[in-house]
Amino acid sequence: MKIDFTKNNDSLVPAIIQDATTNNVLMLGYMNQEAYHKTLETQRVTFFSRSKNRLWTKGEESGNFLQLVSVKVDCDNDALLVKANPAGPTCHKGSDTCWNEENTPSYGFLSTLEQVIKQRKTNANAKESYVASLFDKGINKIAQKVGEEAVETIIEAKDNDELLFLNESADLLFHYLILLQAKGFTLNDVVKILQGRH
Repeated sequence: MKIDFTKNNDSLVPAIIQDATTNNVLMLGYMNQEAYHKTLETQRVTFFSRSKNRLWTKGEESGNFLQLVSVKVDCDNDALLVKANPAGPTCHKGSDTCWNEENTPSYGFLSTLEQVIKQRKTNANAKESYVASLFDKGINKIAQKVGEEAVETIIEAKDNDELLFLNESADLLFHYLILLQAKGFTLNDVVKILQGRH
């Protein structure tokens, strides 16, 4: 990997730090060639601190190290994407990220859908919604709907109508997300189990 440390007068390249599991951006730091080599050698993300004018390993005082997973260089060879596993909050102010955001996993639209389901479950004004009506009917009805959708998905899997199969699969996943909420869990709880098995 060729990194061009000569483009700037200070011989520094920006290093974007991304959580290797959640893919959330944790912070931005700067590396010179020495910091880059120390990062590879120790497997702990190390920067060149412009304020301290020295190498600085993230976590050297707090213990909240960033364990290196991978490094990529951009198309101009003058910026790094560093994937790491944080040992605690990344920001020196105590937050998960330097943008004061929680470092929680996101599953794109599925996470958005989970939030909608959660709102419908707890919002009294949403009682006219289908989701709210399922929660009103209780866990048995929700579990029954998951079973029905599972059977319909299996039936469509045996036929050749791909659109019907995909629609039934979507219904199954949707109702499963409702069942998880009814049981007090989220998709992330299931993902953790899968990760443990992996």
